[in-house]
Amino acid sequence: MSDLFPNRPSVAVAYHSGYGHTAVLAEAVRRGAAAAGADVAFVDVTAVTDEQWDLLDDADAIVFGSPTYMGGASAGFHTFAEATSKRFVEGRWADKLAAGFTNSASKSGDKSNTLAFFAAFAAQHQMLWVSLGLAPGWNSTTASEDDLNRLGYWGGAGAQTPMDGGTDTVHGADIATAEHLGARVARQAALVSAGRHALAVAP
Repeated sequence: MSDLFPNRPSVAVAYHSGYGHTAVLAEAVRRGAAAAGADVAFVDVTAVTDEQWDLLDDADAIVFGSPTYMGGASAGFHTFAEATSKRFVEGRWADKLAAGFTNSASKSGDKSNTLAFFAAFAAQHQMLWVSLGLAPGWNSTTASEDDLNRLGYWGGAGAQTPMDGGTDTVHGADIATAEHLGARVARQAALVSAGRHALAVAP
């Protein structure tokens, strides 16, 4: 992080993974954010400790992740979302940055529903949504399946993994796209943190 950003931003990756594929993407988001200079907390939302709740509350940004099951976020993630109700009432996450990523077995799989749920969930918490910030890849005769954002999502990172494939079958381009998302969130968090520091504005 350059001298323009005197304070390292803190990013939390809050995710649920049913079979390990989404965990691979979560780790990629973590890597991208860390490489961009952030301190990163890694939170499996199915077993959140008191210490991890504190990390989420203190983070400058939270990146939400879940597999897409039956056209939406997993039950494990929804249980976590409902457990944040006290924080919602208190506005504890207001003005934090938020972003999201998801994986399904199908190329579409209605992943947009999961990303839209994350954005609505963040809006209810008065958070500020960070989009993927990539043009769609793999959409012309000269494009490649190895392009970043190969599935063409805008609101967050979308990945596709064969339903009968192991964690080693998560596509490399989807992993790289998740890394991009983590780095983008870290950079935006650094900018917001630096702005608040310069203006002496409390989060």
